[in-house]
Amino acid sequence: MIGILGGTFDPVHYGHLRAALEVKTIFGLAEVRLIPSATPPHREQPAASALMRSQMLALAVNNQPGLLVDTRELDRPGASYMVDTLHSLRQDSPNQPLLLFIGTDAFNHLTGWHRWRHLLDYAHIVVMTRPGSTVQKSDGFFNARLAYEKQELAQTNAGKLFFQPVTPLDISATAIRHMIAEKQNPGFLLPDAVIEYIQQNRLYETR
Repeated sequence: MIGILGGTFDPVHYGHLRAALEVKTIFGLAEVRLIPSATPPHREQPAASALMRSQMLALAVNNQPGLLVDTRELDRPGASYMVDTLHSLRQDSPNQPLLLFIGTDAFNHLTGWHRWRHLLDYAHIVVMTRPGSTVQKSDGFFNARLAYEKQELAQTNAGKLFFQPVTPLDISATAIRHMIAEKQNPGFLLPDAVIEYIQQNRLYETR
């Protein structure tokens, strides 16, 4: 099975990385592909360029077996729709179960995503839940696809919805950018190699 974790990663931090490592272990995944969004359609455009965000991500996962940076959204023009990304991944891995990992906030707004019903044509959706997070009541479409045991995800390549608790790390990329703009030290919130890259390129120094 292959995991997919998308995001702006602006910048990548330990909240992203811990979640990726944790789900890789929980689900026994061969790999987790971290996919930086080039042009996110559902939020403000990132402060750092797509190239810089992918470079920071590569520094963050260096020497972490099974955590891979996938730049296919950066290489594709137009808005970075996840359904197109999953279609591309499915073409690359026609016989592998794909697990798309999203947070509860993303799941609560999933019906606003481009061609959202088709996401499950290409992958399972795993919602990473944390204590205190609220999941909106699912409708019949999701209830019909709900899996109750994670082993069910290995039995088919796509089409299931599963909820998985993960370790809560209350780290925010927005807060990190704010700290840097205020000339505060963001140490222990993201890898030192990423901090060094941010300093060298003078990223996030103004808001």
